[in-house]
Amino acid sequence: MEWVDFLNPVNTFEELRKPHNRVRFGDIITIYQEEGKFPSLDEIDIAIVGVEEARAALNNKQCDQAPNAVRKYLYELFPHNPNIRIVDIGNIKKGFELPDTYAALSAVLSELLYRRIIPVIIGGSHDLAYSNYLAYENIEKIINIVDVDSVFDIGETEEENNHRSYLSKIILHQPNFLFNLTNIGHQSYLIDPQGLSLIRNLLFDAFRLGIVKTDMEEVEPMVRNADMMSIDISSVRMSDAPGNENALPNGFYGEDVCRIARYAGMSDKLTSFGIYEINPELDFRGQTCYLAAQIIWYFIDGFYGRKNDFPIDEVNYLKYTVKSDAFVEDMIFHKSKKSDRWWVEIPCSEQIKEKYRFQCFVPCSYNDYLTACKNEVPDRWLRVYEKLM
Repeated sequence: MEWVDFLNPVNTFEELRKPHNRVRFGDIITIYQEEGKFPSLDEIDIAIVGVEEARAALNNKQCDQAPNAVRKYLYELFPHNPNIRIVDIGNIKKGFELPDTYAALSAVLSELLYRRIIPVIIGGSHDLAYSNYLAYENIEKIINIVDVDSVFDIGETEEENNHRSYLSKIILHQPNFLFNLTNIGHQSYLIDPQGLSLIRNLLFDAFRLGIVKTDMEEVEPMVRNADMMSIDISSVRMSDAPGNENALPNGFYGEDVCRIARYAGMSDKLTSFGIYEINPELDFRGQTCYLAAQIIWYFIDGFYGRKNDFPIDEVNYLKYTVKSDAFVEDMIFHKSKKSDRWWVEIPCSEQIKEKYRFQCFVPCSYNDYLTACKNEVPDRWLRVYEKLM
């Protein structure tokens, strides 16, 4: 079976698009609308993929209705780049069993990643991020994941995969292609202390909501280090995103998560993006679906503002060497002349560099450079150093 056979066309496209006289996303995105007429993927940058699957959403079953509900608003937004090259390849066919859907989604995403096309996944429940991870196994790529969520989706090891346990499946999956996991926005009173200890013992990163909101600029290096990002809409406060069974009084504001999505789009390293758990049946006047559409808009806007400035040469960078009494190795920082973004280099052997080439340059901030200048070791540097060594 060809991977295209796993996809259903967006048959409701004409119903979703309102008549107008100005060019909007719905006019310039190439859309798979008719069986047997799959669009060409030549010279495509981004592919929208819907997944109408919610069997593993224990208490949010109607989130399988989200893909078309979000499209309704996305197609109406105005593009600000005249040269966008985006295709909507429709919805993954719902498998007879849940693992069938996982396999179909993983196969489609693997094909897109192989073609260097960035999938934007509209779920569906958050366990579908597990299929996103498996797509990287298929292309044998070691990755970093950023998870924007109010909780850690770590269940019991013997528990079946669901929207509250899928991270365990990723962590324990063999062969393992996960280098780092970063949670952004968890709320401490929702977190089992044992779960937090597990995250820390694995040398993964977890940044609670209050810390992140204190300085949103510091989120950018966290996101810039990711290959894959997933956003659970429950990370946004109920007043901004009511369309979710697990919506909470506290969380990110809508503009916060749009900002995070734009950072993700701007990252030269990030190659897949997904948003999950949107429940149209609980939504108020389409507020959550409209926010999801705007989140995707910001991701696309960020993508077309990429600088392609990962530090692989010395011509376009300023190099700063900080000698530290706190550690035997000098700390080498790189600042891009294109974007003023910072990286810090992790000293390691040529053998490790060969295997973990993209992990040896850690995105950081100007504050990390100032920390090193104060004879202190930045946390970002130390955590990656411990992993590589």
